[in-house]
Amino acid sequence: MIPELGHYCLVLALALALIQASVPMWGARVGDSTLMGVAGPAALAQFAFVAASFAALTWCYVASDFSVFNVFQNSHSAMPLIYKFTSVWGNHEGSMLLWVLILSLFGASVAAFGGNLPETLRADALAVQAWIAAAFYLFILVTSNPFLRLADAPFEGRDLNPILQDPGLAIHPPLLYLGYVGFSISFSFAIAALIEGRIDAAWARWVRPWALAAWLCLTLGIAMGSYWAYYELGWGGWWFWDPVENASLMPWLAGTALLHSAVVMEKRNALKIWTILLAILAFSLSLLGTFLVRSGVLTSVHTFASDPTRGVFILAILAVFIGGGFTLYAWRAPMLKQGGLFAPISREGALVFNNLFLTSACATVFVGTLYPLALEALTEEKISVGAPFFNFTFGPLLVPLLIAVPFGPLLAWKRGDVLGAAQRLMLAFALALVGLGVAFALQGGQPVLAPFGVALAVFVMIGALTDLSERLGLFRVPLGVTLARARGLPRSNFGTAVAHFAAGVVLLGVVAETAWNAERIATLKVGETISLRGYDFTLDGLIPRPGPNYREVAAHFTIRRDGVVIGVMEPSKRTFPQRAMSTTEAALMSRGVSQIYLSLGETSADGAVAVRLYHKPLVLLIWLGAVMMAFGGALSLSDRRLRVGAPKPARRKPALQPAE
Repeated sequence: MIPELGHYCLVLALALALIQASVPMWGARVGDSTLMGVAGPAALAQFAFVAASFAALTWCYVASDFSVFNVFQNSHSAMPLIYKFTSVWGNHEGSMLLWVLILSLFGASVAAFGGNLPETLRADALAVQAWIAAAFYLFILVTSNPFLRLADAPFEGRDLNPILQDPGLAIHPPLLYLGYVGFSISFSFAIAALIEGRIDAAWARWVRPWALAAWLCLTLGIAMGSYWAYYELGWGGWWFWDPVENASLMPWLAGTALLHSAVVMEKRNALKIWTILLAILAFSLSLLGTFLVRSGVLTSVHTFASDPTRGVFILAILAVFIGGGFTLYAWRAPMLKQGGLFAPISREGALVFNNLFLTSACATVFVGTLYPLALEALTEEKISVGAPFFNFTFGPLLVPLLIAVPFGPLLAWKRGDVLGAAQRLMLAFALALVGLGVAFALQGGQPVLAPFGVALAVFVMIGALTDLSERLGLFRVPLGVTLARARGLPRSNFGTAVAHFAAGVVLLGVVAETAWNAERIATLKVGETISLRGYDFTLDGLIPRPGPNYREVAAHFTIRRDGVVIGVMEPSKRTFPQRAMSTTEAALMSRGVSQIYLSLGETSADGAVAVRLYHKPLVLLIWLGAVMMAFGGALSLSDRRLRVGAPKPARRKPALQPAE
């Protein structure tokens, strides 16, 4: 009964989406407030039905209802409860249901909190949002129904893919989808503005909070996915330039450009047409990522589907929304009024420079990801585009971008003084040179470019602090005045500084881990010891342990430094009988923001076990910086100016009538 109820709720959500997609849009064309008012209640009701459908599928997993084919394929009665929950989206059908749940959540949020929007813009935006939802409801119901029943219910399920049985999967997909799908709101607002033929600074103020919320979630989602792959897959890398990883990076780059462009549009009423284009592009790349994961054109640990029918269906959705969006843009954009003018050396100019390099980096990733797929489809020739291509094309684009980051906030709007900004950054330059010298002294040779990366990271971090220092008058005015300025400074200024500082933190972690990572591969028997960078690792024994739905063999290592025991590590190999698969569970030991990484290979007939050992200096800065970046976004999002949005026009009060 519960599965049928979930399926019925999904059908009702489709019906409501079709009503929401057509009635308010018609009302906006004829100026009927009653018809436009249908959008809000329909969006809220649609979310309620999708939430009920998702809850029904979750119940099927928690109750281990193996009469539901999806549950049978992806669950096991002995699995821990947390993995029964994560199994809901650990498969194609369930993850698509999560996708539309988040899509309807964003639509309901606009309906609930968008009361200060112009009536026609709100109606059109919610209608566009509903068209997207309707397309994906159809996709789920026609090709990916999660509630299909089995005639004879099996006694036990096939278990969840073992590499997905990890707490990180409770966090990574929902955050990633909040980012992917969150850009649908920016897309819907952009299409609504093109339909109306009117766009202004107020539009940017309405859109920016939604884009910022999506960007924040996508940042955390990418970071969580990177850390999950780092410790779960046993290979010790944090980014592989996997096509599905790239599919999440591309909308992040476009979304970052959108946020900066929207600032120019809001403050100076400039870059209007460009900002609309970025809003369309960010969600288009999110849809492209959905296609890559669901269509079966890629083979990856991230992908779920391999049914060509699903791929064709999603390709049709891409053609309609991406093709339709860009066609409407090409038709309507020339009719929109251009924005204000500004000098090349100005804050606007710095943000344009930012956009230029972000979109170029995005284009590089796009070409490197899709070119092999296109070549194989056209010529059946298979080529591999891997890390060397991206490192030599993507990396150099980030260098001038990061050099410019500290300058932007120090330049004035409309016309700036780059020499004045450089003078205020002298401390940042000086400390960057100190970082360069220290890095050269400590590394004692190769690689030559790594110290310059350290210097750039220091420059970006100190530059972000310089911006805050200038705004607060730190060390130039009395402390009481500085504190008063800090209380009065908008949170978005703090958020910008934190996010820019975090970019330097991430860069420092990337440079240190890439340049000075140490690796050792060895085969050990019980009692033997290996050493790496002053750490001694002694294999004390192999310990078999039962798990709820797996068998595990853990290796117990004692770790010493200078003869003193500093801890133990227990990497393991797990075997899942139901799936006939094995996984490697790496052991991590943090030393400050650096890590020791230990993973197991195969055990030979004589009892020797292969081990892979890494020392990763400053590697945790990569994810700490990403979290700091998201925190900066959250600070900006908490700024009252963003939460309130553009104010409603004040109604004129009637004049007081004289008393008779």
